[in-house]
Amino acid sequence: MNRLGLRMAAVGLLVGAIAYFALANFASEEMRRASGLLPDSGLRLGLDLQGGIHWVLGVKLDVGEEQELGVLRERLEGEAEEKGWGLDWARVEAGRQELQAGDAAAVSEWADGTGVLESVDPVEGNLAFGLDESWRQEVRERSMSQVLEVLRLRIDDPVRGIPDSVVTRQGDDKVLVQIPGGQIDRSRARMLLKSTGFLEFKIVESAAPSEELLLAELPGGSVPEGKEIVSELDRETQRKLSAYLVPETPAITGKYLKDARVNFDRQQRPLVEFTWDAQGGQIFQDLTGAHVNERLAIILDDIVYSAPVIQSRISMRGQITGSFSPQEAADLAVVLRAGSLAVPVVIEEERTVGPALGADSIARGVRASIVGMVLVVLFIVVYYKLSGVYASLGLALNLLLLVGIMSLFEATLTMPGLAGIVLTVGMAVDSNVLIFERIREELRAGKTPRAAIGTGFNRATWTILDSNITTLITAIVLFEVGTGPIKGFAVTLSVGIVTSVFAALVITRILFQIYPGMRHVESVSI
Repeated sequence: MNRLGLRMAAVGLLVGAIAYFALANFASEEMRRASGLLPDSGLRLGLDLQGGIHWVLGVKLDVGEEQELGVLRERLEGEAEEKGWGLDWARVEAGRQELQAGDAAAVSEWADGTGVLESVDPVEGNLAFGLDESWRQEVRERSMSQVLEVLRLRIDDPVRGIPDSVVTRQGDDKVLVQIPGGQIDRSRARMLLKSTGFLEFKIVESAAPSEELLLAELPGGSVPEGKEIVSELDRETQRKLSAYLVPETPAITGKYLKDARVNFDRQQRPLVEFTWDAQGGQIFQDLTGAHVNERLAIILDDIVYSAPVIQSRISMRGQITGSFSPQEAADLAVVLRAGSLAVPVVIEEERTVGPALGADSIARGVRASIVGMVLVVLFIVVYYKLSGVYASLGLALNLLLLVGIMSLFEATLTMPGLAGIVLTVGMAVDSNVLIFERIREELRAGKTPRAAIGTGFNRATWTILDSNITTLITAIVLFEVGTGPIKGFAVTLSVGIVTSVFAALVITRILFQIYPGMRHVESVSI
């Protein structure tokens, strides 16, 4: 087999292999199962094409301000205790803290020295402080960034998350979440979004079947100072199963968690295995070593998941067991891996996007692509004759490669992605136009058809690569910086650029090598 035959075979195998994955988009589930040969999946559809869940979440940034004031309050209490300033807190509210002090001047000087507190209007002679405006905005931005990061980790979790979803900021204190239909049920999505994810481990000091019985066992029938009662709930009926007396301050929290995964015990009951980082492992080892044969309450969002007896010292790894389903265990692992939300979020807007509009958009997008392709083909065939036919064949294979590659990587197709496909139709011909015009110039310069074709392709190659590489760089930046629909457009545009260059420089050239090829012809139909 000569070199041309080898090239044709290699290109044919490549196009055939990629076209195989494109078939997944034109076959039903029944056809794929019946044949046993077709790919299991193809292009995914975004929310705007297949419908789904649309949420706007409100982020309680005021809670972040209160938390920051709480940290500063603890620092002030430590300073006051050390220097004997004699603090007496009068009122702690959102955005301000009022207090009386034996040495008011020293307290005011300390507050000014923090660089983040400012004096606000006092009430009844009390000192009053609040966060200054610049630090307040810094705290709000930090809280918003943490919420976005945690929600993205939960929703886009590579193991048990929701593929093809969108989590992006909207305004100063809102988050937009879009989940394509069919990916997840609404209740599970709500749990992933609304769960604060604050994990605590506390030694159980006393336990009873109910809170009332536990209180009856305590001196005076009340909870001692520095202690609290937490309950274990049945996750289906929400009925309280047990009540535990534990310290208010946790022995260790989930901030030291390194990983969390679902596993199964010997009875095939689901459990969650967790791994600490180095610092957390040391703390947990000291904790479990000092409390062997005591119960350890594992608490998530103030609810006890389990309270096992510590059998021996545990260092880097542990387990959370309980009466939950495999799906609940998987979702718990997602929440633990993603970390806890810095501030609460609430669903302010919720609506379901139906698939009817998406189906219409797909039909219109396909129609636009076909109409655009037909008009382009008519123009280039009329203007460039046989060479235009070659360009048309390359264009058809270009679209096949585009769909096949996106199907191979199970890319998400959105409305902007459809626009990218239509744009690719026009861009794909642009490379052929450069080649054909260069061949014409060589023919006018007196070269033979075979020499003009070779020189035309060689001289047009770098121009085509330069122009497409600059566009590809822009598409990559759009993908890295953009979110949701912008990424969809960038993906389609990037793949379209690669396939259009391949079609123009490889497929079209092979067609010219077939005819006229090495033949001595008087002219080229161009």
